[in-house]
Amino acid sequence: MTSHASTHLKVVIVGHSERPEASMVARRAVEWLLAHDHQALACPDDADALGLADVTILDDPTPGADLVLSVGGDGTMLRCVTMLNGAQVPVLGINVGHLGYLAEVEPEQMLTSLERFCAGDYEIEKRLVLDVTGSNQDGAPVVWRALNEASIEKMHTGQTVRLAVSIDGVAFTTFQADGLLVATPTGSTAYSLSARGPVVSPTLEALLLTPLAPHMLFDRSLVLGPREVVRIEVVGPRPVGLAVDGQEVQILHAGESISCAASSQPALFVRMKPQRFHQILKSKFGLSDR
Repeated sequence: MTSHASTHLKVVIVGHSERPEASMVARRAVEWLLAHDHQALACPDDADALGLADVTILDDPTPGADLVLSVGGDGTMLRCVTMLNGAQVPVLGINVGHLGYLAEVEPEQMLTSLERFCAGDYEIEKRLVLDVTGSNQDGAPVVWRALNEASIEKMHTGQTVRLAVSIDGVAFTTFQADGLLVATPTGSTAYSLSARGPVVSPTLEALLLTPLAPHMLFDRSLVLGPREVVRIEVVGPRPVGLAVDGQEVQILHAGESISCAASSQPALFVRMKPQRFHQILKSKFGLSDR
């Protein structure tokens, strides 16, 4: 997706509260934005944690925002996507963490990147997001958004759980395992990787279904199309925990289920240069040329 130039921006600042350098970088960004007649916004927790005295404080700063500036690592980028809750606002990641897959701009390149964003000299990369649909205590539907994965896992050690999977309304099989993951291509290098799921280019549109320590002969991942819907039902007596992007959101009991489908609202990431995913992967794993 191409971009266009902007004059007066509304920029939301989100940062990693436990990294001292994040505070310095965030304050530098606010100074630059205000000096160039842009508006800097932040939620109260981010403003307090980062020491941002000159930002506009809003409980929900996303309506009307032009950009979210993520100052941290991949975890902060995940938090930005969660905060946006489907709002189609691009996220620019400033990396003050370890080498990650999502935040590409180093702190010394931040101001140049903001200048380029204002000039329209950037690209927008779309990432598939999962809509994870369950029910609340009253039976009303609840939807969570996952950039990486939804995981359904056993709650007690030494036990397995039984999870019936259907795809597009047609029964597939019942897994006896420690749990199941439904991951996005972005999440293929997160929890799914440790479960021996496939490594998938993050710009591909697909759903990855991977069993966790299955107690059955079929122990492979499935790579499904972006328009297929995965439904998982708890069929055994043991409850399971549902986590979305690593955050526990619900406990499911026998007869309860969730469904996972590609969202119509992808995550949008600002790219200042073509992202070479395989080179990041190579660096993370210390792969040699030969």
